Amino acid sequence: MSRWNLAWLLILPTVLASGLMLRFASASLPKDKDYERMRLIADVLAEVEKNYVEPLDDARKQKLVEDMLNGGLRRLDEHTMYFNEDVLSEFQTQSQGEFGGVGFIMALDNGNAKHIVIKTPLPGGPAYDAGLQAGDQIVRIEDKSTEGMKTEEARKLILGKPGTKVNITVLRRGAAQPEAITLTRALIEQPVVSGLARDPNDPTKWDYIADPVNKIALIRVSGFSGKTTKELKVALDQCEAAGAKAYILDLRGNPGGLLNEAIDVADLFLAGGGIVTTKVRDSTRSWTAKDDGKPYEKATERPMAVLADQGSASASEIVAAALQENGRAVVIGQRTYGKGSVQKVFDLPEGGAVKITTEVWLTPAGKHFHRVQTAKETDSWGVEPDPGMKVDLTEEQMKNYVIMLDQLNVIPGKPGVAPKVPPLPPRPDWTLPANYKDPVAEKGMEYLRKKLSGMTRRVVSSTGVAA
Repeated sequence: MSRWNLAWLLILPTVLASGLMLRFASASLPKDKDYERMRLIADVLAEVEKNYVEPLDDARKQKLVEDMLNGGLRRLDEHTMYFNEDVLSEFQTQSQGEFGGVGFIMALDNGNAKHIVIKTPLPGGPAYDAGLQAGDQIVRIEDKSTEGMKTEEARKLILGKPGTKVNITVLRRGAAQPEAITLTRALIEQPVVSGLARDPNDPTKWDYIADPVNKIALIRVSGFSGKTTKELKVALDQCEAAGAKAYILDLRGNPGGLLNEAIDVADLFLAGGGIVTTKVRDSTRSWTAKDDGKPYEKATERPMAVLADQGSASASEIVAAALQENGRAVVIGQRTYGKGSVQKVFDLPEGGAVKITTEVWLTPAGKHFHRVQTAKETDSWGVEPDPGMKVDLTEEQMKNYVIMLDQLNVIPGKPGVAPKVPPLPPRPDWTLPANYKDPVAEKGMEYLRKKLSGMTRRVVSSTGVAA
């Protein structure tokens, strides 16, 4: 193959990703700046193909081009990047919050890293309905052994078009022989809203009331997918029905997601005021809360706290800042991640896509909390906790919090489906100390108890004066 043919085969994805249209003419291409840049990359690739110490197969050539793309794009910022088709599919799954599969979360077994176990079945999914349980070991998927297999490879084998079938072989913990099961794939929705603890009468449901005496509700939101607002409305309905008088919105570890979902979530708790402003080059666009008689009006009046940490990013920060700056809630915990930019995904003609930072966002007060790659801890970035509301955690406390969440998300199996052997936790070596309490959530409840107490005193005082 000639040097130029090879170069153009290798450079084609780069040309497509850049959005440039190079027109072939009977003579030579015009030597404008864009063409010169493309020619430089093509020349480099051709020299690598010709002179590198060992031959490159097609997979390595493709990886080289993708790495060159992402190496250059990430010099713009850390969130602008090229997606090949596999990465794009995963990104879309996370953004939409749904996928075609059998409905369980899996991980490598702590006791034997060569084996894959089910961490928890997802309620309503085929695996859950078939009686699969937390701790069951996946031995085979179709005709492939899972010994030594990475979870991502196993996931690709299991995912597929809803309505199609997949055969898996499962070894229940303590069982002598594996069991072959055929599951029909379905559209799986991975919930992003949870509560304090699972309902003991129905582990697919949540108990949100963290303080039964003061009626303080705790709602956890783990991401902003296309169904976050819908799930949150269901949780708010349940909280209001239970007599909630105050809310804790837990956004810790929430990496963000869709901008429109962040706006809608903030709007649920705001009767008015700004939510966010996005700025793109020379234009801006602002969103404000709508006082439109929505059915969650009471939720806009209850005392409220937002829990955040260094893992709270992007859409989480939009919600936290909007509620904080409108005086609707205090922020408790640690400073947030500091991602004040918005990305859009542009599909490419030959497959894959490029995710580009197109906007930055500003809080209602006009602050830009984005943390640049060269930022120092002493610089201003992220959403800071309110005065007196910062909670520093020890390494042990952070570990216990992760363990607590891990255990909280586990559903042993479907109620009424008798297990073949007693179910065991997927991570039996992870244990919480007796009477464990979440320091950040405790701080939130302490604040809200005082807030509710102050409201009660004012009501009593007002009644006394009126009498």
